[in-house]
Parts: sequence; C-alpha cells; structure tokens
Amino acid sequence: MKFVTYLRVSTERQGQSGLGLEAQRAAVAAHVLGRGEVVAEFVEVESGKRADRPELVRALVEAKRAGAVLLIAKLDRLARNVAFIANLLESGVEVTAADMPEANRFVLHIMAAVAEQEGRAISERTKAALAAAKARGVKLGWSIPERASEQRQAVRKGAAVNKARALAHAENVSPVVEQIRAGGASLRQIAAELNAREIKTARGGKWHATTVRNILTAKNGAEVCAA
Repeated sequence: MKFVTYLRVSTERQGQSGLGLEAQRAAVAAHVLGRGEVVAEFVEVESGKRADRPELVRALVEAKRAGAVLLIAKLDRLARNVAFIANLLESGVEVTAADMPEANRFVLHIMAAVAEQEGRAISERTKAALAAAKARGVKLGWSIPERASEQRQAVRKGAAVNKARALAHAENVSPVVEQIRAGGASLRQIAAELNAREIKTARGGKWHATTVRNILTAKNGAEVCAA
C-alpha cells in the first residue's frame, strides 16, 4: 500500500525548528510500518483557523495521481475545520489518520456536522452580544471616526493576504494545469478536467475558463484574482 502523508504545524517557528513535526512523522511511520511505504510528504505551516490549505491540495492531487492513501498525522485538530473535512470528503481519495485510524467517511461526516454546529452557535452568540451592546449605546467597530485609518490599513492588509493566498494556490495547481494543457486542451476543457478531478479553486469553487486563465497568468508573474 502506498501512502501520501500530510503533516501540519501552527507557526512558522515550529516549521523551521521541526517542533511537532518529528512526533507526527513518528506517528505516521508507526502506522505505515508493515502496511506499505510513504511515497510523498507534505507539510503545512498554517493557523488552524484558516480554511485554505495549499499543501493539502497538493497532497490530495498527489495521492490521487499515485493511487495512494492520504495519511493525516493528527486529524483531531484539523477536524474542527469544516472546509478541511469537506475537501477530504469531496476529493475521492481514501483518507486515514495516524491518531484516529477508525475515522472513516461516516465519522468524518459526523465531525463536520459537529464543527458546523459549533461555528453556528458561536456566530449566533456573537451577534446577540453585539446587538445587546448596540442597544446600550455602545459604538461598534469602524463606526468610530478615530479608527478610520485602522480600517484602511486592515483593508489593504486583507487585500495583500488574499493576493498571497491566490498566488500560493496558483503555484500548487499550475503543474496540473500545465499537464492537461500539454495535450492541447482549451481553457474550457482544462476547467472541465479540473472539475472532473474534484480539484477546487482558491475559494473552494468550480473552475471556469477565466479562472484557468488566471492561473496561467499568475504563473507568468502577472496579477491573479482569487477564484
């Protein structure tokens, strides 16, 4: 049996120092022992709050290409992210976890439902608290004129982050796009093939000719828009 492993650490410092990675590698090695071999490893340095996982996308693509099982080192923390679970379930790739081998598709569905409910409950409590504060006359968020400059800075920072995410996604997906394109496929045909392979755009949507063109444009160092 072939395995593609996916490891994750929360901070850049952990990624550079290897803190946490060695324990995860030991866990996946113990799981693989006697079952097969690891053919590829992908390491994500991301906050658990972020939904976009470029290394996960690469891992799923490689697992599908190699006919391998995607082996997650620590599913317990990642399973709190609904988008993460959705990507796994929609990928068509067999998934297992070193820390929770019994986590089949049914268990993942339950985890996704629980995570979604928790997120909805937190959102509703936050909205209720903000409404109560507003009713008491408390000024909320950017309604304070003195914070206008902070708002502009936040908008600029958000745009930069979105662009960086789009570029990272383009870098991960472009090898697959180029492979399909090499066969003489049009932009529309490339989009159809990416959708058939269940590879998502940067925002988790379907591919179209325009989003494929964005990927090719980004590869040449030009502006890219997140799909």
